[in-house]
Parts: sequence; structure tokens; C-alpha cells
Amino acid sequence: MKKLIVAAAILSAGITNTVFSQTVAPVAVTVGKVVTAEEDFNKVVERKGIKNGFLSVADIEGVVFKPQAIKIAEFYGSIDKQPGKLTSQPKIARISANGDLGFTAGPYVYQNGKTEDDKVYGDYLSVWRMDASENKFKLLINLGIQHPEPEKEMAVDFKEADLSKQKAASKELFNGKKLILDNDNIMNHSLELSSLAAYKEFLSPEARYFFPGFEPITSPDKILKFIANEGISISSQTLDAGRSTSNDLAYSYGKARIKKGNIVNNYNYVRIWEIDASHKWNILLEMFSTVEN
Repeated sequence: MKKLIVAAAILSAGITNTVFSQTVAPVAVTVGKVVTAEEDFNKVVERKGIKNGFLSVADIEGVVFKPQAIKIAEFYGSIDKQPGKLTSQPKIARISANGDLGFTAGPYVYQNGKTEDDKVYGDYLSVWRMDASENKFKLLINLGIQHPEPEKEMAVDFKEADLSKQKAASKELFNGKKLILDNDNIMNHSLELSSLAAYKEFLSPEARYFFPGFEPITSPDKILKFIANEGISISSQTLDAGRSTSNDLAYSYGKARIKKGNIVNNYNYVRIWEIDASHKWNILLEMFSTVEN
């Protein structure tokens, strides 16, 4: 485990120092931009339906999980419509210092009927990427989980980016992606050795954990307690990853097989990564969603 941790630190520090060295004059970046992107998306879904809502904001590489990762345009372009009413509300949001990557998360309600019994409750995670040609955020990743109706409302947590981290965009995009892929693979290998030890090492102090059937879990202590109490063991595989040009925010996603007690299920996962002052990448948010055939 210690060798894996050292490897992660070397990966983070080495590429950070060589790829992004040129600072730029600060430009206006606010987390409100990514929140607005989510809110505008929700308004389109309300007016035009789920299918048209997703197609209207899809990034060219954007994916949903139906049940495996599939491009948004491919999935929603192949169906007549998706019935029901979907409403969601961003409660957590971050944006990169360069303003090219962000995410929102929060509760949703899906209703495919007219009674209260027809409502399905859960939480979503959306990763947004700036489309420079249109100067607007496009939906890169969307994943959701279900759980019972929340007992209390989630607190709002919108945090502005540290503009001192703004940097000139690197031309070596492959190296930036490879770094996050390598970190995600190290996390996955660490999970196979010890779930608790892996999370102890990789969780951000502000970490959030989304697991099907449960309301969001906040703080490393509560997450570690949940992992221990539920007896969770995880075997996972990275599918793709990417990071912001300012090297402060990143994402990864993949598939996992999780044993919880005597029950084994397949899941999709998405991780949001942030870099700390020592250039180490930590998991700010992780969501597992059950694969349903």
C-alpha cells in the first residue's frame, strides 16, 4: 500500500511541475456559471422533456450509463422519448480555475405517474465541460442513484475556484489525462487490497460519498464508518478520465463489482478529483450507481 501511495504522489507532483508552468492574467471565473448551466438544463427538461433536454446540452463525448457507459447523443438519439417528469436541484458545485471544467450534484425527483407513490427519489451528478466554440458548458457525464425520500434538505455547497491556480492551457493534453487515469488505477488497485486503507489515503477533507439506497454521506470519518459498517469490498476498473487545463479539478469513471455483506452487485462509478497544496490528487466526490439490466 505504501508503494502505491508513493507512486501516486510522484505521478501528481512530477507531471504537475513539468506540464503547467506558465501562469496567465486572472480571468473572471465563477462557480455560478456551472450552476446556471445545470439550472438551464433542468428548465429545458421541464419544458421539452427528458430526451430533448439531454440532447440540447450533450457534449460531443458526453456519456450516460444505460446501463453501461454510452454517448448521450447515441442513447437519446435512438429512443422516441423518455416518459415521466424529472426535476433536480444543484446543491453542490465546483468549477476549475480556468473555467473549463465543473460539476454539480444534488437531489432529483422522477415521477412517471400522477400519485405520490409514483415518485422516485435520488441524487444526481453532472460533469460539465466548456465548449470553447460555443462559449457554453456542455454535459460530459451524468449519473444518478436512488434512495428513500430524504428526511432533510441538503445544504448548499457552492465553492469558488482558487484563481491563483489559473494557468495557460497545456498542449500536452494526453499527459494530463494519463495522470488521472494512473491515479484512478492506483485507487482501484488499492481498493482491492483494503477499501478502508484506500479511502483513508485518497479522500479529500471535504469528501462526499453517494451510494444507492442511502442519502449522501459527508466527511471522511462518516464515509469510513459507512464502509466499515456495511462491510463493503470493491473491485473496480477505470474506463476514462480527464482534467481541467488549470490542473485543479478532474474526473474519472469506470465499472465496479461491490460485495456488501453477502450481496454482490455490478456498479458504475464516477469520481471527482481535486489537487491539494502538496500536488496530491484526492477524491472530492464519488458516486456508485447500480447497473440495472
